[in-house]
Amino acid sequence: MIYLDNAATTFPKPEIVYEKITEAMRDYGANPGRSGHDLSMRMNREIFNARMAVTRFIGGDDPMSLIFTLNCTDSLNMAIFGLAEQGDHVITTAMEHNSVLRPLTYLEKQGIIELTIVEAAPNGMVDPKDIEAAIKENTKFCVTTAMSNLVGSILDYKEIGKILKEKNIYYILDAAQGLGYLPINIKEDPVDLLCFPGHKGLFGPMGTGALYIKGDIPLKPFRIGGTGSFSLELDPPEILPDRYESGTENGPGIIGMGAGAEFLEKIGLEKIRKHEDHLKDLLIKGFENIEDVVLYGPGGKNQGPVVTINIKGKDSSEAADRLNDMGIAVRAGFHCAPLSHKTIGTLELGAVRFSLSYFNTEEEIQETIQAVEKIAKEER
Repeated sequence: MIYLDNAATTFPKPEIVYEKITEAMRDYGANPGRSGHDLSMRMNREIFNARMAVTRFIGGDDPMSLIFTLNCTDSLNMAIFGLAEQGDHVITTAMEHNSVLRPLTYLEKQGIIELTIVEAAPNGMVDPKDIEAAIKENTKFCVTTAMSNLVGSILDYKEIGKILKEKNIYYILDAAQGLGYLPINIKEDPVDLLCFPGHKGLFGPMGTGALYIKGDIPLKPFRIGGTGSFSLELDPPEILPDRYESGTENGPGIIGMGAGAEFLEKIGLEKIRKHEDHLKDLLIKGFENIEDVVLYGPGGKNQGPVVTINIKGKDSSEAADRLNDMGIAVRAGFHCAPLSHKTIGTLELGAVRFSLSYFNTEEEIQETIQAVEKIAKEER
């Protein structure tokens, strides 16, 4: 199988990730931070090591400000519901995933916030000036993706953050697609809350993610319960990360996520990005030469390792099924991003998405191009 669905979850994972998860499950699979015996303490130490590795990878300077979550959706919900208060104005864009759009729409329908959705160009690019123009006196925060999950368009999150910082507006960055490809640095970038999953660019397992809180931001706890600390108190603890990490954590998953971050550090982000960009450019060039293939996205340096197409006369799901029959895994449909599809003009058609990883090869890309060409030539 040629796996080109890495925007959903990366596969395969580095071998060290599998090894670390298995080791944690077999050798010290006890509840962390709840008991004083050796197995529990070992799990606690290994989770802390993962916390350090992930914090280091994102350029953070305080591992206790890294909150482990279930996934990026969980992180975004923690950030959005933690910040939102009655009467706030919030800004987002039309290129967002439903992990952003649904919580914000929910808050808007509840009458808690006023929401402005900034439009994007047909190629998926967002002009930071349009976000600046949307700012009001009561704007509390802005949420944007770093990179579109539909067409790979890269938002100028640094410029957006700079604009917001000048107005004392919080910036939540959804790095679900960008982390592991873009050089995101939470210490240097004008971002207040960084949300990301473990199972995509970090090469960790599903069911993992994190939220990094930069500075003293007054977030309301999203989930309240046992933390293994301050157990005699009925109020949630004030210290981080305990305040936001109630309940038993996915210890083996977090350890695997940390191993993924260490793998990325070892290989180097520049090398990974260079390889993925090379494959992306090969794929785009190959598709451009196929009659009846429609390409979406900005292309060039403004597009990450996501290539999205339609084949004229073919339903996107039909095309994806044919590719699956040929041993090529992609994703068709609407990608949990309805406004993005409206922006690029595929709200009725859907689209076929090819998303790349460090573990893909040139040979796989050439075989994929040939498969799409064969489908495009089939009788309609």
